[in-house]
Amino acid sequence: MQIVMTTLLLAAATLGATAAVAQEKAKNVVLVHGAFADETSWDKVAAILKAKGFSVTQVKNPLTSLADDVTATKAALDAQSGPTVLVAHSWGGVVIGEAGSDQKVKALVYVSAFAPDKGESLNKLLEGAPPSEGTKAIRPNAEGGLIFDPAAFPTLFAGDLPKAEAEAMAATQIPSNPANFGAVAEVAAWHDKPTFYVVTTKDMVIPPDAQRFFAGRMKASVTEIPASHAGLVSEADAVAAVIDGAAQ
Repeated sequence: MQIVMTTLLLAAATLGATAAVAQEKAKNVVLVHGAFADETSWDKVAAILKAKGFSVTQVKNPLTSLADDVTATKAALDAQSGPTVLVAHSWGGVVIGEAGSDQKVKALVYVSAFAPDKGESLNKLLEGAPPSEGTKAIRPNAEGGLIFDPAAFPTLFAGDLPKAEAEAMAATQIPSNPANFGAVAEVAAWHDKPTFYVVTTKDMVIPPDAQRFFAGRMKASVTEIPASHAGLVSEADAVAAVIDGAAQ
């Protein structure tokens, strides 16, 4: 009987802590970048949020495996004090689905991001549909890591950025482990957290309709912006506004 009571008390304490996080405004934001990018892809959004008073952390994912990226994101969450909004772009959506179950996470924000359910991989999400023009531009580098063809990057990944800015973004991209496409999601935190989705309607990497499918399945609050896959850069104000709203 005592064991049962102890279990019930622990469960009640956990629910109480989760409810407190849900009601309290988040002052922390953790930003997770996607494949074919690095943490600087969030620089403009981070600057806007910092000016609004948020404490912002930009995770540097190694892109060596889903487990490694989740570890990097969890380390960033461990360093936060209080409620936190966890945000992801592209591949980063797979990462925050795994890491987002942390009690500190008040809300999840997906920006043109994949959102697998438990048991799904990117390969499974992509099967049965013709590859996007952007997907066709993914190729191995000399070491076998996957990169987005730098020559195609300004047009297909970041078509709404000045060419020089898109070329600079392409030059800083981190190669991805090809095995990431087959990594199976073990957690889908969006089942249990308030979720927001920014659909980039001019995206040539993850088609807008695919993004709408992810958002609809998650029952996310949706904002659509006329942007490329690099909408987190080209429409930083709009993306930051969604994150600000998720923090309330």
